[in-house]
Amino acid sequence: MFTTGEINGHLALRMENELLSIVVLPRKGADIYSIVYKPKEVDFLMKTPGGLQPPGEHPPSDFLENYEGGWQELFPNPGDAVTYHGVQLPFHGEAALLPWQFVIERDDAAETTLRCWVDCQRVPFRLEKLMRLRSNHAVLDIEAKVQNVSDQQQYFLWGQHIVLGGDFLRAGCRMEIPAATIITPMELYEPATASLAPGQREPWPCALGRLGEKIDLRHIPGPEAHWHDDIYLTDLEDGLVEITNPDLKLCFRLEWDANVFGCLVNWRPLGGAEMPPLTGIYGLGIEPWVSHFNLTEAIQKGEALSLQAGEMLQTNLRVTILADQQDNDL
Repeated sequence: MFTTGEINGHLALRMENELLSIVVLPRKGADIYSIVYKPKEVDFLMKTPGGLQPPGEHPPSDFLENYEGGWQELFPNPGDAVTYHGVQLPFHGEAALLPWQFVIERDDAAETTLRCWVDCQRVPFRLEKLMRLRSNHAVLDIEAKVQNVSDQQQYFLWGQHIVLGGDFLRAGCRMEIPAATIITPMELYEPATASLAPGQREPWPCALGRLGEKIDLRHIPGPEAHWHDDIYLTDLEDGLVEITNPDLKLCFRLEWDANVFGCLVNWRPLGGAEMPPLTGIYGLGIEPWVSHFNLTEAIQKGEALSLQAGEMLQTNLRVTILADQQDNDL
């Protein structure tokens, strides 16, 4: 079932079935604003303290300009801003800054389907995603496509900026991901509140803390930890991560193709973000990216993706909400 409304001046499309209610903001990057498990009224996605602000006269020029939390599409350059072929690509790319087109393709008793698409302005690509809910399934399926609309080969990176929080994330939650290597950046974003030592490469699940202690990253502390870390999880056996809340007996499972998104960026602003507009946020980023490098670095290292003229790449993602779940390993 679809309903249309507004959130603080932004067009909001609500697609829902008996178990899930999902709000999409098509004119704001096709952000997924909320994912609510209806039987327990739990929203899984983090919201920033400032919340979603009304749209301005012009689209935002920076990812954090009106960052409300939730789930964004990062393209063609997740990560730091970079100049590529003389074009300035902003922090986390341009796709999340643009209004997307949309059409409701199906809305009946069996299935609810929404298709969104956008033509990038700084690079010659078209992005498209089809979101599907089936009756009586706590599953969101996403078919994502990127097409090179130029007459020559083009390189790109791609990422999904998913941050859990809301009613779901709390002390005692547990994260499981199969056979990953932990990498931390050489330079810490906020050294004063980082819990992990920079420049390390360790086997999952334990990383080195700032004092050389071992920290088990499967265990999620509460906001009182006052930590803020960025972690890159690589060498994935499969594109799969699960976050379980044993108190709520709920599990958020995300599945993707690790041949496309070979790195999970695990952003951990666990109460320790101090720089505005993120001051004090409590969330857990589970973000499949092609590479944790910026576009120019990824091309140099052979990690960027490319498409020939007119070529298209399609990949699938799936969110499944598992109810009555305890704290179990994958």
